[in-house]
Amino acid sequence: MFTHATKLRVRYAETDQMGYMYYGNYAQFYEVGRVEMLRSLGMTYRSMEASGIMMPVLDLKCKFIKPALYDEEITIKVIMAKMPSVRIHFSYQLFNENQELINEGETTLVFIDIKRNKPCLPSTDFLERLQHFFD
Repeated sequence: MFTHATKLRVRYAETDQMGYMYYGNYAQFYEVGRVEMLRSLGMTYRSMEASGIMMPVLDLKCKFIKPALYDEEITIKVIMAKMPSVRIHFSYQLFNENQELINEGETTLVFIDIKRNKPCLPSTDFLERLQHFFD
C-alpha cells in the first residue's frame, strides 16, 4: 500500500454563502492530492502525457461527513491499496485542522495510449517506482 498526504487551504472562491466548501470542489482537492502523490514518486501528468499516456477519470465517489470551512487547512490523504494495471484506483480521506475525518472519496482512472486512444498498461518505469510499496 502507498499513502501520501498533502495540505491545502480552502479559499474563499471555493465556498458557498455558508462558508462551506462547495461540493463540486472536492474532486479538485482529490486531484491535487493525486497529482502530489505522483509527484512524490518523481512522476507528473505532464511527463506521462509526453510519453504517450493520459489518465482520464473513469469513476468518482464522494461521501460528505462534515463540511470543509473557509480558510481551513485540509489534509488530503491519498491511498493506493493495490498495484495499477490498465486501471489505477485511489482512495481519499480529508481531515480538518482538528484531524477530524470530514470526507471520503474514491476515483478510478484508466491509462490510455494517446495515439491509439485505447486502454494500455502504465509504463514500466511507473510500475518500478511503485513496486517496493507493494512487496
